[in-house]
Amino acid sequence: MSPSKPAPPSLSHVDADNRPTMVDVGHKAVTRRQAVAESRVVFPADVAARLREDAAMTTRKGPVVHTAIIAGVMAAKRTHELIPFCHPLPLDDCSIDIRWESADTLVIECTVAVTHRTGVEMEALTGASVAALTVYDMCKALSHDIEIAGTRLLAKQGGKRDFRRES
Repeated sequence: MSPSKPAPPSLSHVDADNRPTMVDVGHKAVTRRQAVAESRVVFPADVAARLREDAAMTTRKGPVVHTAIIAGVMAAKRTHELIPFCHPLPLDDCSIDIRWESADTLVIECTVAVTHRTGVEMEALTGASVAALTVYDMCKALSHDIEIAGTRLLAKQGGKRDFRRES
């Protein structure tokens, strides 16, 4: 007798008749859940150098970092309005950290926490993404050769299983 293989993962937002559906989380336990996601914004060398001269990264549209932080938090709080089937969640915490990773790359990290029946991965990904889009919008007058790259989940805690990206 051969060992049985585990069933392949299935999509959570599809019902038995293969129709899109919201996941029923009513039976899940209320627990603390947290997720961390990041996006990277890569600038042409001359634009990055110009932005690094001013710690607040101020453009004609205002302070880039502060505006991106506000936009990212606002987006995380409204993820359910943007992504179909996301549950509206009363977030306990949302923070955005923006830092230079290298001479031309800005890293935007969004950490979201909730005490609820469902996780906040999409909220963290949305917060990081919208913060990156805000940086692009505020800096595009300097160059359209700015790239948003590497949006990804870094870690999550709570729920069925924890996850932490290794690199």
